[in-house]
Amino acid sequence: MISSIALFLLQAPADEGFFNVIVAKFNEGNEGGWMWPVLITLILGLAIFLERIITLNLADINTRKFILEVQEALQDGGIPAAEELCAQTKGPIASVFQAGLMRADEGIDAAEKAISAYGSIEMSFLERGLVWLSLFIAIAPLFGFLGTVVGMIAAFDNIEAAADISPSIVAGGIKVALLTTAGGLIAGIILQIGYNYCVSKIDRLIAEMEESSITLIDSIILLREGKPLVPPTADADEE
Repeated sequence: MISSIALFLLQAPADEGFFNVIVAKFNEGNEGGWMWPVLITLILGLAIFLERIITLNLADINTRKFILEVQEALQDGGIPAAEELCAQTKGPIASVFQAGLMRADEGIDAAEKAISAYGSIEMSFLERGLVWLSLFIAIAPLFGFLGTVVGMIAAFDNIEAAADISPSIVAGGIKVALLTTAGGLIAGIILQIGYNYCVSKIDRLIAEMEESSITLIDSIILLREGKPLVPPTADADEE
């Protein structure tokens, strides 16, 4: 379907331009006003997608470098120094680390519970808004299908009123009706791609958060046992 749409747009007259073709098709399919719900759904979905992308990019940090910095802070200044470093670092991983370090004095079990509880909260923050994006993915094609059904009913009404099944009456009505379906499917495809991208980015952040939390617990255990947290070759490897 996407290739057919691309071929159609490429075959459009060069002087019309891509944007003018889109506007023209929108106006043709908007005879019953059903293209507006599709367009509004697409705009709202794209707004949520852009907000999520900005938020997720701000939450993304160099996890390996941050873990090494926390281990160095723990080794040099203890838990208070590591807490201060986490407070100065943005992102869910730093927030989870800070929650675990705040309970580290109460024991390893308390730190693990704090990390688990705060990790769930951070996950909900990362996934915020995706339920609305999935809703718009579902209803955009439905608006298009509804517009098609209403358009087909109107086309048959025109046939009944004219008492004639001429090609112009049938083809014109069906064309207008099908344009709403095409618009709804295109909107759904665009939003679905954005949704999948957000989900993949969130899954990666969650995996990094879980993996780094295990490293933090191990570091706290080593700190309590008086063992070195950062191997002597760590700095050389990082360089």
